[in-house]
Amino acid sequence: MVSLGATCAVCCVFMMLATFTLAGDIVHPDNIAPKRPGCDNNFVLVKVPTWIDGVESCEYVGVGARFGPTLESKEKRANHTRVAIADPPNCCTKPKNKLTGEVILVHRGQCSFTTKANIAEEAGASAILIINYRTELFKMVCEANETDIIIGIPAVMLPQDAGENLENHILNKSVVSVQLYSPLRPLVDVAEVFLWLMAVGTIFCASYWSAWTAREAAIEQERLVKDASDEYVNMENAGSSAYVEISTAAAISFVVIASCFLVMLYKLMASWFVEVLVVLFCIGGVEGLQTCLVALLSCFRWFQDAGQTFVKVPFFGAVSYLTVAVTPFCIVFAVLWGVYRRVSFAWIGQDILGITLIITVLQIVRIPNLKVGTVLLSCAFLYDIFWVFVSKWWFHESVMIVVARGDRSGEDGIPMLLKIPRLFDPWGGYSIIGFGDIILPGLLVAFSLRYDWLAKKNIRDGYFLWAMTAYGLGLLITYVALNLMDGRGQPALLYIVPSTLGTFLSLGKKRGELKILWTRGEPKIPCPHIQEDQSTNQNRDGLR
Repeated sequence: MVSLGATCAVCCVFMMLATFTLAGDIVHPDNIAPKRPGCDNNFVLVKVPTWIDGVESCEYVGVGARFGPTLESKEKRANHTRVAIADPPNCCTKPKNKLTGEVILVHRGQCSFTTKANIAEEAGASAILIINYRTELFKMVCEANETDIIIGIPAVMLPQDAGENLENHILNKSVVSVQLYSPLRPLVDVAEVFLWLMAVGTIFCASYWSAWTAREAAIEQERLVKDASDEYVNMENAGSSAYVEISTAAAISFVVIASCFLVMLYKLMASWFVEVLVVLFCIGGVEGLQTCLVALLSCFRWFQDAGQTFVKVPFFGAVSYLTVAVTPFCIVFAVLWGVYRRVSFAWIGQDILGITLIITVLQIVRIPNLKVGTVLLSCAFLYDIFWVFVSKWWFHESVMIVVARGDRSGEDGIPMLLKIPRLFDPWGGYSIIGFGDIILPGLLVAFSLRYDWLAKKNIRDGYFLWAMTAYGLGLLITYVALNLMDGRGQPALLYIVPSTLGTFLSLGKKRGELKILWTRGEPKIPCPHIQEDQSTNQNRDGLR
């Protein structure tokens, strides 16, 4: 029987599947904001490191304007320039203070952005920093009726808190200087390589575990049938199983349920709701870590007796002594991660809990045939595209990306992600991949290896090698697209599903096994009694 904890883990994961990859965008192409010659820059994030009286201080992030020259991308080439406060503060008229190449700090409002930039340039400023009246950033564009938009100094918008801090230092007679530059992301960050290896390795391990348990069950079933054991009859009548099979109806309903839950996350996204998700993730993580540790330790002879000796626990039934021993460690591990999840190295604990949870789910949940797998992945394919891309038309932003990043919660995003810090990226941040991008195609890959082992196919003649390669290639294409799109979130299943499912269907059709894969999902295994009767009859015929 599937354990209560395992059932909870499966429910938690399928309710919270996130399916996309993200690196964090620094370039913001915008086809809605006005664009014309002289006012056609992309909106790029800008680093603004500061120095107070010659001592390095805070680094702020601003956004470049649609107009003006592009900023330097190399930190070493960006000049240290003193900052001066505009007088008047809005810079809608010529400043009273004399400027000799300083960066002028002005407040937003009362005139257009280009008017401020033109006045600042005429006054001798080398750049203009415009303080927004809110804590978020705002895209600065040229107004439709403006003609004087050929501006020779860069313009950068700062959030309100950053601008006020600089202003207070200057008013307190401190010398404030800044650098303005917009570094480019590296084409490939080592984080993406490790994330690819983690995703592929997780599916590889889960597939072998799933296939091994399926083969052991098939061998045991064959033995019981051959011996005409009453144990086999009782097992069939009980209808119990150590795994859950997805039906076609369940595959279709997945899209509806997942979409409803995603919209609920989007509408209720707040710090308290993320806390609830963290608790659910920890519950599933405890079950996943405990299941994987018990399976791993049971491979060693020192722990085999403890793994095969059981004690009855209320609400959980018969539980092995090994499970009882490792569960406290798993609980402490998950609790410590939940408490300290905001520290810089907490991603390690999140990835450990996430990987073990994914492996456990792929061990428990199975697709019975290629038909169900095709329906499930096709629905997930449409679900992924809709909530990453199409949802922008209704909600004016990508619902999937907003939910995953936790933009409205004050948190670092939902925990149902694998993530690795971008070590060589000047902008920092994390490369992340949603659980759905691993679990959903992983169900198909695990199915391919189970079929290969039951059909006694070698690695070259089977489907697993091709399915595993197709998944790795699809995920690789996802990261290529991610880098080509300047780190903006991509629906990974857009690339993984055609690669994985297309390869499986084409190969099955070519080999003439598509009908068996589509309907039965497992090779035909003749009954041992029939084989024995046939061999006995052949022997009798030979004696005659």
